[in-house]
Amino acid sequence: MRYFKLFHDSFGEFLGVQVKPNLLISLSHIDPDITSVDQLLSASNLSNKTIDEIATNILDKSKNPLEVEISDIGFTIDNDANFQILRPFDPPEVWAAGVTYKSSEMERRRESETPDLYSEVYGAKRPELFLKSTAERCMGPLDDIGIRTDSTWDVPEAELGFVIFNGEVCGFTCGNDVSSRSIEGENALYLPQAKVYDQSCSIGPCFVSSQSINDPQNLQVSCRVIREGNEVFSGQTNTNQMARGINDLANWLQKSNTVPNMTVVITGTGVVPPPEFSLLENDTVQVEIEDIGILENVVVDV
Repeated sequence: MRYFKLFHDSFGEFLGVQVKPNLLISLSHIDPDITSVDQLLSASNLSNKTIDEIATNILDKSKNPLEVEISDIGFTIDNDANFQILRPFDPPEVWAAGVTYKSSEMERRRESETPDLYSEVYGAKRPELFLKSTAERCMGPLDDIGIRTDSTWDVPEAELGFVIFNGEVCGFTCGNDVSSRSIEGENALYLPQAKVYDQSCSIGPCFVSSQSINDPQNLQVSCRVIREGNEVFSGQTNTNQMARGINDLANWLQKSNTVPNMTVVITGTGVVPPPEFSLLENDTVQVEIEDIGILENVVVDV
């Protein structure tokens, strides 16, 4: 099932679950104590039922639920819809894996002053993992994402994100790892500055339970950039091109490192814009992942 955080002037903020292709039902209006995905995951952990089974039990209690048509939700900037989509949950930490696709490894080698670092980590047993964002720096759907004012070359990175709860992969979302190629390319030790800054990350549009994704290692991933109404970049890949598995990344992250519940790990990008491309202020970036949805944000200077 897909879980959305929504807001409406009349109904306030609530957690909804998609029950049909064009229908969502508010769980919060059936049980006011249910306002977030992590509450459902906690109940799932205590009851040994899946999160989707918990949600179904709540839905079965309702005789007159608040129903929302998917077409009434504003997923894109130009959609003047009745219901506002919010960040699906609050991630205490966002970690990122690097150089997980061959296309990314080749591009990093080309732009870097120390190219061997990237070819070595691509084939190494231990993956590249780094802290990407805190909750305050992580944006939601339709929020602004940032590019650094001291950077001359900036790109979006469309990535599958997985969510950790009690040490296990519990679900998935879309992620955008906005990055400065000019800063990282100047010196690999500048990676934290190239990756971690205000509004440098976004997730959404929803949380999808792990039970609802048949094979997370076989999902289409695409990225589009719109500038003044025109598409200036588009690309796609598939998670089956990843050199590392999701569970492998989750295990490496948690070696001697306890991460809080609802931590997100974005798994690297295989969609690499050409060298002549750079994000500009007011660009619209769309990240779309099969079975999850579209994450859209507008670029601002930060």
